[in-house]
Parts: sequence; C-alpha cells; structure tokens
Amino acid sequence: MNKLLAIALSLLLATLARAETLTVSAAASLTDALREIGPQFEAAHPGVTLRFNFGASGLLVQQLRQGAPVDLLLTADLASMDQAASLGLIRPDTRINFAGNVLVLIEAAKSTAPLRQLADLTLPAVRRIAIGKPTSVPAGRYAREVLEAAGLWDALQPRLVPADNVRQALDYVARGEVQAGFVYLSDAATQADKLRVVQRFDVAVRYPGAVTQATQGSPRAALAAALLLHLRSREAQAVLAQRGFTPP
Repeated sequence: MNKLLAIALSLLLATLARAETLTVSAAASLTDALREIGPQFEAAHPGVTLRFNFGASGLLVQQLRQGAPVDLLLTADLASMDQAASLGLIRPDTRINFAGNVLVLIEAAKSTAPLRQLADLTLPAVRRIAIGKPTSVPAGRYAREVLEAAGLWDALQPRLVPADNVRQALDYVARGEVQAGFVYLSDAATQADKLRVVQRFDVAVRYPGAVTQATQGSPRAALAAALLLHLRSREAQAVLAQRGFTPP
C-alpha cells in the first residue's frame, strides 16, 4: 500500500494541472458500482475523465495482452490478475484487493416451480441454467467448482447455457430465457424485483486491482494509483456495500 501511495502522490500534482482520460478495464459485475464511484473521483480531480471498459475478467486480460490501451485493471478474481502479472502486464507493487462478493444461485421471482437448493437443478422443470463461461468468466469458474463439489457438473452439462459475462447470465434469468443461473449477490441486487436468490455459496470471491505496465512513464500512472486507492476509501466502500459487495 505504501508503494501504491507513493506512486499516486509522486505525479498527482502535475497530472491534475491538465486534462487526462483514464481508461479502466473492469469486471462486468462492477458496472453499476463504478458508474456511481466514477463521478466521485472525477469531481475530486477536475479535468480527469474516466473511460470504462466492462467485460469478463479473462477477456480483459487478453485484451490487455493484445495491446489494449488500459491504465487500470480491475478483475473479479485473483486468478485473472495472477495471469496478468505472470504476463508482465501489471505493476505488481500496486496490486491491492478492494472488494469481495458472494456467489449465488438465482431464479425468476415468478417461477412456477420454485427451487430450494442446489440439488433442485436436476429436477425436470429446470431445463436451462445460465452460467458464465468458466474459461473466461470468474463467476462461471466459481459455479463450476460448486457443481463439481456437489457431484452435479457432469449431469447438468446438457442444461448449461454459457454466458459471455456474469451480467449476461443475469439477464438470461431476468428475461425468463432460463430457469436458473449463477451470478454474484451484487448482480442479483440490481434486479431484485425480478429475481430470487435460491442459495448462497461459501466461495472466496475477491476483487483485485492494479496499475498496468502501459502507464509506465505516463502521468496517468499517478491517476490510476489514486483511483485504486479511492476504491478503498470510506466513500467508495459505502457504494460497494450498498450494491451488495463485501469488504476486501
């Protein structure tokens, strides 16, 4: 944290003297929270504009690897950030965790055959189950771990509907295109009137962030570090908590 603070402060005064656009690649589940936190940061840093790129964490890392101009990376799992670090895409000394979450199983609030537990996914009434692609979507990978631990992964394969990110899985359930789905508690809260949480799972979901190597030598490095620190501030943490996230 001390190293991160030093980076944030070292160039901050010079940076704020001119307009800057900071590009942030963030996990899809952070969409609503960051759209509320972003204006907080912009108001405190006149002339600074935040540009968000939301998507599946694994895809964000691949975009960064392919040269996407990103200043700050925020993922929904430690594994994706570990991969970014192993590829030399981030500055490891700036990495911190800023939030947590809870994996949940959801169904439509008006379901004609309400589910009570994970095992109910094998019932004939459950024909389609939304799940993020485990290869690129952390929520999908967590869901696979839960299903494998319960001995249900293989049996449910024909019913699984892959989603490109957790918000797409959420929409599938909300629109009634599937009978159930795996998302985060923070996602379910965005459409609480249309969804019902069936079960919560004890899975360690952590959100790390790090300044990218692409900022090396740029005044944006200080801004990216400052934004990352802001995510740990009382003001930003209050927004995250209200949106259903847990402390880091």
